[in-house]
Amino acid sequence: MTSSQTEVLLPVENRTANGHGPEGLPVDQMLTKYCGEFGSWQLKHFVLTSLAWVLEAFHTMVMIFADQEPGWTCETGSGCVWDADKSVCELEPGSWRWDGGEGMSTVAEWGLVCDQKYKVGLVQALFFCGCMLGAGIFGHLSDSKLGRKGSLTLVCILNSIFGLLTSISSNYWTYALLRLLTGFSAGSTGLCAFVLATEPVGPNKRGIVGMSTFYFYSIGLALLSGIAYTFQSWRSLYIASSIPSIFFVFFILPFISESPRWYLIRGKVDQAMQTMHKIAKSNGNHIPENVYITLDEETNNNIGLTEDFGIKEIVTGSLIDVIKSPLTRKRLFLVAGINFTSSIAYYGLNLNAVNLKTSVYLSVLLNAISEMPAYLLTAILIDRFGRKPLGFGTEWFSGIFCVIGGCLGSQGFWKTLRMVCGVLGIVGMAGTYNLLHIYAMELFPTVVRNAALGCATQMGQFGAILAPFVVVMGGGLPFMVFGACGIVGGILILYLPETLNKPLYDTMNGMEDGENESDVLVS
Repeated sequence: MTSSQTEVLLPVENRTANGHGPEGLPVDQMLTKYCGEFGSWQLKHFVLTSLAWVLEAFHTMVMIFADQEPGWTCETGSGCVWDADKSVCELEPGSWRWDGGEGMSTVAEWGLVCDQKYKVGLVQALFFCGCMLGAGIFGHLSDSKLGRKGSLTLVCILNSIFGLLTSISSNYWTYALLRLLTGFSAGSTGLCAFVLATEPVGPNKRGIVGMSTFYFYSIGLALLSGIAYTFQSWRSLYIASSIPSIFFVFFILPFISESPRWYLIRGKVDQAMQTMHKIAKSNGNHIPENVYITLDEETNNNIGLTEDFGIKEIVTGSLIDVIKSPLTRKRLFLVAGINFTSSIAYYGLNLNAVNLKTSVYLSVLLNAISEMPAYLLTAILIDRFGRKPLGFGTEWFSGIFCVIGGCLGSQGFWKTLRMVCGVLGIVGMAGTYNLLHIYAMELFPTVVRNAALGCATQMGQFGAILAPFVVVMGGGLPFMVFGACGIVGGILILYLPETLNKPLYDTMNGMEDGENESDVLVS
């Protein structure tokens, strides 16, 4: 439900010192007309904030290396015969040993093979369970009391604490609990960073800037493969992948600003205007004294141009408001469904690197590199073709290549060709998965944006929970499942409205008024 709390601003006469009447503008129009849509201020803010995606890649994908099954070697004189296709489950106990020792991975240290293999999928699923819980909680906190920057600060602190504690886990179940807790915080890192990085960007630059945030995730994934190659003990790997979060909190976050849109919906209009003035000044522009910031619903209804424009209210919303509105309810269910299918495919394809029987370090590095062209291509095409056609195309591109990969063998040339299909599947799904962030952001107003995205992300994490269990099936079946998810996700996208060249709304009423006005103009 919507609630309000008033804050008294400066008198009207102090805001019109230049003799002109007051001009109330929503954020998008002020950025376009006076501040600059993407100048030096936004570039610096974008780069610093998006570094959080590197941290999410570390905390999420570290499991690929920490939970891998190492190679094995026969003990001298044991009568054991090494065979690359043979499982250790077929060998006599004591006749073989793990390459690199038991400290190489959790699988080697705790014997997570044979009838205990399910525990590998279980701990990975628990991580995504934590992500699902955290996405809803931090999504709400980001829209309400903590704000975008406050939520990002908290999740980064928790990431570093839980990650370091994971490195000293004494047994499997302690390890599983700490991975659950890490997921609780890590799963919201990218969401908070994405919204914070893109909200101060003007409407004509938001698409390409939003898509560009995900380069940082791929960079993080590529760096992680190098870190894992250097720190091959799973315990040292968790330490090395957690320390960057500490540096981010102390040396990066102090230079990041809170979103002016969040200030606005929380009634902190002075702080919002201070941020807008900083943006304008840094970009070499100037906001006239008679110009002030308003909510979109105030502009639509001319509320901001009355003598009471100095009184602002805190506008709040919740997931209940999203579900109550027919306009946003349909969008939420569709975005949640698309996130669910896309997450199964995206995380599954990355985790499936262990089934390709090639170097896991090389496979992860290739996956990370292959995502980058997808980001570049979608960034170039997003404002040319729109969100809906591009999303459908990338979903089906991934789905078709995954289906082809599922039909191929796993030996010799066919093994290489299957790996190529997996890489192409990731190319398409990476484009889709990240397009969804900018698409979903534009489908909901500021007052409920993180709550709605958090709910959709929860469904995505539920899909990610299932991904490890699909991967452990092995063979071509995982590829077929990922292919089906891509095709179904593409069909769901067709039912969403296009958001290209539409404003980023602030409130539920502002969105409904704006959409109704658009419908009238079209008809």
